[in-house]
Amino acid sequence: MGNRLNEIKEVSERLRGLRDALDLSVAEAAARVKVSEEQYASYESGEADIPMSFLWNVAHSFGVEMTALISGSSNRQVAYSVVRKGKGIAVNRGNNYHYQSLTGVFKNPKGSPFYVTAEPKSEGTPFHLNTHESEELDFVIEGTVDICIDGKMERLEAGDSIYFDARRPHGLKAVGETVAKLISIAF
Repeated sequence: MGNRLNEIKEVSERLRGLRDALDLSVAEAAARVKVSEEQYASYESGEADIPMSFLWNVAHSFGVEMTALISGSSNRQVAYSVVRKGKGIAVNRGNNYHYQSLTGVFKNPKGSPFYVTAEPKSEGTPFHLNTHESEELDFVIEGTVDICIDGKMERLEAGDSIYFDARRPHGLKAVGETVAKLISIAF
């Protein structure tokens, strides 16, 4: 738990530094990424877990690399980038989700691909919905996931995929007995 709190604190410090560098108030930054001023302030202070969708919106709204927000270092390769198994920049979201960036050191990627593992939740657990200014592809490698998009639910098994407008409220949760593994790409 302590490592995750340090991770959140480091990302929140980078958010504050970016806003300061752009000479924006909290209200101005919040308006640009379409969240309330209070929500933005809670992310920037490290008081709240920071959703990947929020980081994606910040990266695209302010013209910075998502990798720089997550890890503090900028991508630098132009031709290609290899990410070895288990070696991508990792971010834990909540207690049940682990994201590993698949862009490695590629400079200015057109999408944000992640290898995601999700611990199963009980069938009645509500979805945590989010939005971001992109399209998204989720491809299930192992396990079973329920995904809710704009109030409609789909169950995806290994080998299934879904492509959708991520500006619509959406959420995903693993169900069943096994950890779900998927590739998620925001474009």
